[in-house]
Amino acid sequence: MSFDARIDELKLELPPAPKPMGVYKPIVQAGNMVYLSGHGPLKSDKTLITGRLGLDMDVEVGYEAARQTGLGMLATLRNHLGSLDKVSRLVKLLGLVRCTESFDAQPAVINGCSELFRDVFGEDAGVAARSALGTNALPGGIAVEIEAIFEINT
Repeated sequence: MSFDARIDELKLELPPAPKPMGVYKPIVQAGNMVYLSGHGPLKSDKTLITGRLGLDMDVEVGYEAARQTGLGMLATLRNHLGSLDKVSRLVKLLGLVRCTESFDAQPAVINGCSELFRDVFGEDAGVAARSALGTNALPGGIAVEIEAIFEINT
């Protein structure tokens, strides 16, 4: 099954591909690799999911923020490539979680994005090397920021 068809089968709604909020490109292609800049949890209504894990957000809400971030990343990929079917595999995922000093469930939060990519691209192509880190601040108070590297078919 194609990855684009999988989006439909899973009944996923991709938000509009986010526009840069500074001097950078949301995605850069170098040969058969694409690098996605850090994406935040942008909802379809163009609002952001904000908060701090361990203070005013729990793991479940953080997981949903990471999943929403992944949907925005898929929108950026599809916008750039024309089709998600050009994706060969996810190579690396880096997730940052805005959290308190005592919060230590960053991997459980970033699973929201990781599990989404696994569901869309499959176990072999959608599960990658990954880091999940905590931080005290992210732009605009967003709960998570995630970046990724994908290999594509050229």
